[in-house]
Amino acid sequence: MAARKTGAGKGTELSAAEVEELVVKLSREGVPPSRIGLILRDQHAVPDVKKATGKSVKEILEAHGIKPGLPEDLANVIRSAVRIANHLARNPKDFRTKRSLEMVEARVNRLAAYYKRKGVLPPDWRYDRERAALLVRG
Repeated sequence: MAARKTGAGKGTELSAAEVEELVVKLSREGVPPSRIGLILRDQHAVPDVKKATGKSVKEILEAHGIKPGLPEDLANVIRSAVRIANHLARNPKDFRTKRSLEMVEARVNRLAAYYKRKGVLPPDWRYDRERAALLVRG
């Protein structure tokens, strides 16, 4: 693939290989894929990773052998459920939050069913409230 130049016209222009290196570097530093695109846009004048490299951030990371355990959106919803469950442990009479936890856990289960159908999660994966905090570390 020819080295394409990207950028906003002024400042630094990065080739496709340099953009890929930045994506991998940021991921190894612990930056989630959704933030990588924002950082490249705001700090490195790369308006769109896919247009610059021909691959999405997720495809670049998979090509370099970097794959998260859980999809980012599922991990974020589980993280939310963990925060709500911690709140409920401290405030057991908060009935609105109990309902909120039910709604968030239903969203977790819908996302999990979707990712099982797509083959991203193993068919025997199950959401467990006690293990959820260990899954997302936060």
